[in-house]
Order: sequence, then structure tokens, then C-alpha cells
Amino acid sequence: MIRGFRTVVLCFFISALQISFSMAQGKPVPVPPAPIPPQILAAKKVFIANAGGDEMATNEPRFSGTSDRAYSEFYAAVKSWGRFEIVASPAEADLLLEVRQSVSEGGGGGGAGGFSLTPLFYLTIRDAKSNALLWGFCVHSAFGLGQGESDRNFEQAIYRLTADLRTLVKPPVGNGSAP
Repeated sequence: MIRGFRTVVLCFFISALQISFSMAQGKPVPVPPAPIPPQILAAKKVFIANAGGDEMATNEPRFSGTSDRAYSEFYAAVKSWGRFEIVASPAEADLLLEVRQSVSEGGGGGGAGGFSLTPLFYLTIRDAKSNALLWGFCVHSAFGLGQGESDRNFEQAIYRLTADLRTLVKPPVGNGSAP
């Protein structure tokens, strides 16, 4: 009797594995979105920090402006959005937003010496009270064929960082997060 029970349980287990495997071969099972930290959703005041930017050599492709350009443009975009009050010190803030622009060098590309240069734009979100990292974004950009195209790509990258922040702060309806 016990042997028959074991056989039934084993057959059930094998069937369940086959069904799971078959489902895995078809459409992926949707994974519910992970929660957004409540500090992000509740924040009213932010401090925007300039986490720096890479200075390009004069003979390398580059964007107009200084290494502070990403900070200045992101600051202006957040200010014009009006969702957050931008405060003058981290002590006054609910969130710390750190913006940084860098250039990554990779092999095998079309740049000088066989290397390609990829502009990267980072936004890091920290809790102002604990300094805990809450969220981060990285936008890959590109240098253009000319100065005008490079500058348009730069502005597009800053727009994408701001759009990512907007999407995070105002998640789609129905994902279980508070507005």
C-alpha cells in the first residue's frame, strides 16, 4: 500500500515537473514588479548633487560645455518639472539625487587606437536620513558625427534620466504602489 502511494506521488511530481517545463518553453511567467521604496514615493524635497563628470581631451570627441553640464541640465529639468522642491542642503532633503556623466572606453570600436568611447549618464537616488542607496539609473548615449549631433545626444540622455525619474515617482496604475 505504501509502495503504491509512493508511485502515485512520484507520478504526480513528474507530471508537475513536465507541466512546469512545458510552461517554461512557452510564454514566460510574468513576474510582479518589485516594490518602489516608500521614501521615493513620499519625497517632497530633494537635494541634487553633482557627482562629477569626465573631462575629455581636446582631441577626443566631446560634448559642448564643462564637466558640470549634466548636473546643470538635470537640475534645470527637475526644477522646471515642479514635482520636487529643490533644497540647498542634504539636511533639508527627503532624497539625495546624484547625477554623473562619464565616458567608458571599450575595445574593438571605431575610436582612436581601436577603442570606442561611450558616454554614460548616471542618476543615483539615496535616502537623505540614512544615505542608503534606494535606486539608480544609467543611460548610455553616443557621440555624434558632429558637435551638434553630440550635443543633441547629450540633451536626449538628460531627458531620459528625467523621464526615468518621473516614471519611478509616478508608477503605472495598478502595480500596488502608492502615488
